Amino acid sequence: MEKKFKPVTIVFKVSDNIKEMMIKHYEDMKCDKTPPYAIFQVKDFDCVTTLYESGKVMFQGIGADIEASFWTEQERILNNNIIDTTPKEKDKKEKDEKKVFVNESSVGSDEVGTGDYFGPLVVTASYVPKDKFDFMASLGVRDSKKITDDKIKEIAPKILKEIPHTTIVLSNKEYNAYHSTDMNMNKVKAILHNKCLLSVLKKDGINCNKVVVDQFEPPKSYYAHLARVPELVKDITFMTKAEDQCYSVAASSIISRYTFLVEMKKLNDRFNIEIPLGAGTMVDEVGATLVKKYGKDILEEIAKLNFKNTDKINDILKTR
Repeated sequence: MEKKFKPVTIVFKVSDNIKEMMIKHYEDMKCDKTPPYAIFQVKDFDCVTTLYESGKVMFQGIGADIEASFWTEQERILNNNIIDTTPKEKDKKEKDEKKVFVNESSVGSDEVGTGDYFGPLVVTASYVPKDKFDFMASLGVRDSKKITDDKIKEIAPKILKEIPHTTIVLSNKEYNAYHSTDMNMNKVKAILHNKCLLSVLKKDGINCNKVVVDQFEPPKSYYAHLARVPELVKDITFMTKAEDQCYSVAASSIISRYTFLVEMKKLNDRFNIEIPLGAGTMVDEVGATLVKKYGKDILEEIAKLNFKNTDKINDILKTR
């Protein structure tokens, strides 16, 4: 049975620099009226975002997870601040189901780079059998968004040696080509997840019936994106926060993050400049600097052009 999405509420406090980023980010989207003590409120079709003067931000709706994850990622990148938005479990049955689930071997997939203007989109699928659970636990494996980049650089090479996996790095040129045909981010992700999962399931010695995808949209939409692919992985278990519940998804999250960081270092070395992660104001400034030096075509090669940062970079250049 297809899982029905329920509205959720996520609340946490942001740092002062992230608070300023949010004000600028949502400047053109805020509602005319705001709740008491709120700086702004934005109503999207699947999420209502409210930032309060205290620095607390509240996300409400079926899209709250996705919207909140962008800002927790900015906290992690810019402030090394790990914010856990995992809801407290109230239902004992849910807890028991999770305990049973982690005791299964599985193939799982996850992606990194969807919230970063610069750098590629990276998707990984991994196979973690039960006899590798102790190994994964010894490394402290969990969701890469809850592990510092230094820790990821330490443990990812060990995981790469021990865990069967497939990683696809989608360059910015490829990503921009997809979007030029009106293919949205979720369709691109669905295609890459399917390719990675197929590759791992076909590897020698892998006999696994449990396939898990860190859910980024409803299953019906996911499969609709893949209607024309020649070979499809079916019977997938879609889970939100899967990185904290499934070792194979957690491994994929860490491998993807590690690969993304390696690719970003290549960009830093190539341009001899520290290219910021995420999609904040520092990204706009560095983007304008690169365009001024190398021309506008450089963005097609190293950035995701459909992000609002592209327009902001052009606005900065008009004033210089």
